[in-house]
Amino acid sequence: MRISPARRLPAAVAVAAAVTGTLTWSPAATAQSPGPTPAASTAPSERSVADAGSVVIVKKDPAGDVLAGAAFLLLDATGQETGTGKTDAQGQLAFTGLAPGVYRLKETSSGSPLHDVVADQDVIVTPGATARLTIVDPFKPAQVLLKAQDDKTGKLLPGSTVNIGVGEKTLLTLTTGPKGTATGELPVPSSKTEFWVKQIKAPQGYDLYKPSKNFTAGPGAPVTVTVTNAKTATTPKPTPTEKPTDKPTDTPPAPTDRPAESTPGASKPNPTATGTPDTDFSLVPSMDGSESGPPKAPAGSLAHTGADATPWILGGTGLLLAGGIAMLIAARRRSTPEPDQDENTETN
Repeated sequence: MRISPARRLPAAVAVAAAVTGTLTWSPAATAQSPGPTPAASTAPSERSVADAGSVVIVKKDPAGDVLAGAAFLLLDATGQETGTGKTDAQGQLAFTGLAPGVYRLKETSSGSPLHDVVADQDVIVTPGATARLTIVDPFKPAQVLLKAQDDKTGKLLPGSTVNIGVGEKTLLTLTTGPKGTATGELPVPSSKTEFWVKQIKAPQGYDLYKPSKNFTAGPGAPVTVTVTNAKTATTPKPTPTEKPTDKPTDTPPAPTDRPAESTPGASKPNPTATGTPDTDFSLVPSMDGSESGPPKAPAGSLAHTGADATPWILGGTGLLLAGGIAMLIAARRRSTPEPDQDENTETN
């Protein structure tokens, strides 16, 4: 069924030639072609131009100033380089004629000693559209060296922790190590910024430095921050006081007034009297043979104890000894005759 139209093709061509008078036959137009008729050579290029996209970059710093000389690299989805370039005096750079897809944009240089490069980012290119990007290069961070010192000796102290920031925002926290120092990168929001530093933890054995200090730092510049601490004042521990006890600690004083000794001829105690004597002392003979009673305690004095009776016992012993000697002398005198009486007797 497909062959019969082909056999009738010369007749159709002849009819067309008779009508127009200009169309000529070509073997390429025969039905013997194995595939469809190819499009004109200009059609693919026209479609690629219509579908192409572009990327335009505007480069600035945190203050809003444009940056010239920043270098960028554009990679396609396979990682192949698609374009490179630098920003002009207006801080602009354009990549044109890009096929639709996802690209990777890399900043290779900021073109400024004060600015840092941004991280890589993806860019989506759509057919016939321009992707516009504003890229802000941050300032290079300041290099901070923190030192903690003794306010008297200047000795470096470990274990000091400080916060560094701007306004109400903390940008960096550092703690000094065993050598008493610490380093860190401090983000700088402008070409010249005033920062505050506040200690939040003091070294061991030192008081916290409560006031905040201020310092100024620029992009990429080294800066040294020093905090000083005073030693914690040590107070002597109070000595424990003696706890009061229920028992009295002081012994009552011994009586100083001795009772008067009994004189010879004092009356003897009544043997029929009842009651308990003041002391346990027994009656002792006096020098003249009479007996003296026990000494009585003076009025208003405390009761005598066994320890207070010792002097009285010694005194009584002395009296007994003296009385015995007196009795012995008296007995000898009685037994010895007087010389006058003997002489009278012999004369008679």
